[in-house]
Amino acid sequence: MIPTMATREPISITTPDGTARGWVHRDGGDARAGVVLYADAFGVRPTMHDMCDRLAGLGYAVLLPDVYYRAGEVAPFDPLTAFSTPPERERLMGLMQTLTPERIAADSAAYVAALATRSDVRADRIGCTGYCMGGRLSYLTAAFNGERVRAAASFHGGGLVTDAPNSPHRLADRVTASLYFGVADNDRGCTPEQQGALAAALGAAHVSYRMELYVGKLHGFAVNDHSVYDRDAAETHWKRLEALFAETLA
Repeated sequence: MIPTMATREPISITTPDGTARGWVHRDGGDARAGVVLYADAFGVRPTMHDMCDRLAGLGYAVLLPDVYYRAGEVAPFDPLTAFSTPPERERLMGLMQTLTPERIAADSAAYVAALATRSDVRADRIGCTGYCMGGRLSYLTAAFNGERVRAAASFHGGGLVTDAPNSPHRLADRVTASLYFGVADNDRGCTPEQQGALAAALGAAHVSYRMELYVGKLHGFAVNDHSVYDRDAAETHWKRLEALFAETLA
């Protein structure tokens, strides 16, 4: 990670179901665009704070919300072993399943509002990004919050296309943001068929988007505490994220 002088401010976010913890990372004192950064399924941890610091260093106020707040204090997961250890996998999957579309709609509105109402954030310049599960949350934040979100990125996002009536890709007509999808080419969570369905839905809805295949990379390539972390792909992801936000939030 590139060192920054970013500060980290803990905040409380009021939602319809209670109070979510969050942290705002920023580097500098003037009002600036705001970005919601969604962690992957393993939740808030030092790696995610480091990623927020790096994004803050690019000139944004970055909110990292605890999306599992309904569960109270959650014991940390080890990304290297969580899915291969049955009890931990069960615990993780249980938490992920609590994030229903209805809850995501309500929570994302609260997260966006928590940024937009700050005096040090420009309310007309809000974006979001996310990783794995967080990539889905980022896309849904754009869909559920219409014109409040100007840009959204999803990196190795899963569950964007399903057979369910409320599959995220079926909400494309609600998106006004510019979108970027960074897709690993060996990812069961976003297969070529699913990529095609997502592209077709976005195209039919006239959404401005870019979908990029990270050739030879695996699900989780951008997050450095994953066993499949790929430094070159991660640096490319930072370049794409910087370009997206510079174009849409500047």
